[in-house]
Amino acid sequence: MLKPTGVTFAGTGSFVPEKIMSNQDLEKMVDTSDEWIRTRTGIKERRLISDGAATSDLAYEASRRALEAAKIKPEDLDLIIVGTITPDYFFPSTACILQNRLGANGSGAFDLLAACSGFIYGVSAASEYLARGSCKTALIVGAEALSTFTDYTDRGSCVLFGDGAGAAVLVKTDEPRGVLYTTLGADGSGAEYMILPAGGSRLPASHQTVDRRLHYMKIRGRETFKFAVTKMQDLLVEAIERLEIAVNDIALVIPHQVNIRILDAAAKKIHLPKEKMYINIDRYGNTSAASVPIALDEANREGRLSPGDIVILVAFGGGLTWASAVIRW
Repeated sequence: MLKPTGVTFAGTGSFVPEKIMSNQDLEKMVDTSDEWIRTRTGIKERRLISDGAATSDLAYEASRRALEAAKIKPEDLDLIIVGTITPDYFFPSTACILQNRLGANGSGAFDLLAACSGFIYGVSAASEYLARGSCKTALIVGAEALSTFTDYTDRGSCVLFGDGAGAAVLVKTDEPRGVLYTTLGADGSGAEYMILPAGGSRLPASHQTVDRRLHYMKIRGRETFKFAVTKMQDLLVEAIERLEIAVNDIALVIPHQVNIRILDAAAKKIHLPKEKMYINIDRYGNTSAASVPIALDEANREGRLSPGDIVILVAFGGGLTWASAVIRW
């Protein structure tokens, strides 16, 4: 068994908007059905931000709850990392906007773009800072307002996404618990599998890009599904081998909520009982970087995590990116 780094989760928090978009609502917008969506994705409903709201609003609420759970004041934060693909602006960073709203003046703050893997990328980066003594307290957030970039005329992709945010406070401790290891990876050859084509320096905003609906996410579903199935299985097998443990020693797997068939296939591959994989995709859909921290917070608040438990976080997304974090809770 690997030794803990001494970087541990002091508190978690999450937030989802009140507005619910059900599968029945989508039936009125595009050529789809509740049965088609449920059988192929496992999604029954998703949450959407209200008009005028933005990613930083979701991040603020999740962060406030995480800080409250950790009993840490915003002014005591040394670092804020926000994982998102739907920032309020290209710049300034959403992390800077969040820092100001929290009152965490003086802390380091930056956004991290690794799509659905963003939260775990943030945990990995913060763990290095904390382990080396560069900071003592870090706030890691995954927050997304995906509905603002979803094409609700594309029946293949619009059924998938929802909005929300999750957060965690990481601190250094002398106790024998915390992050055991993290894994990060990417394969840029699959960059076009999931992409927001326009708005950057490659295709600046113009009448043409707007008319061609290039400011909405484009998903190549078949290739993405194949990648996700393989990568999730690989990450779980790697974790078991590196830890030199049996599947029964895993208390809980908290995966990116992307598709119920992918989650079921991965659990079957390693013979993981279904109750040991936390699933909430039916209620929220795919919330990208917010997916893992929302599920982590819900599992934590439901009492699914006990001191000493082995918990595995896994995610994969656009880029293509993937990441895992193994924690002794």
